[in-house]
Amino acid sequence: MSKYYVNKFLFTVDRDPELLRRYKENPRALVESWEQSIGPRLNDAELSTINSLTDAEREALINHDYVALFEMGAHFFLSLTIFIAIYDDDYMAKSGPLSFQREFAEKLQHWAGKDYPSVALWQATPR
Repeated sequence: MSKYYVNKFLFTVDRDPELLRRYKENPRALVESWEQSIGPRLNDAELSTINSLTDAEREALINHDYVALFEMGAHFFLSLTIFIAIYDDDYMAKSGPLSFQREFAEKLQHWAGKDYPSVALWQATPR
């Protein structure tokens, strides 16, 4: 997996409302467009030809398959925040607050107890 490139996708799309809207409405078109124009951009003047998505990564991004992305090594927080942005309003309207987050955790439960990536609950240290 090209963790960097998948994480770059998750990061850049989540932080741009227009890209996020397009990703929600037509994920295939946005992923294809991102790979051609945004992904290779290092800055305003330089492009990279080193990184690319694998077919499996591309399909997971197109299908919003956050479980597959997580299993391939995508950053947990980046995955969570982008898919909250996409699904939270719909889930909340149907099933109440935090319903998407609960589903996200439930679908990743099979990773509990594994070293990396960990989905162990973070607990506050008693003082």
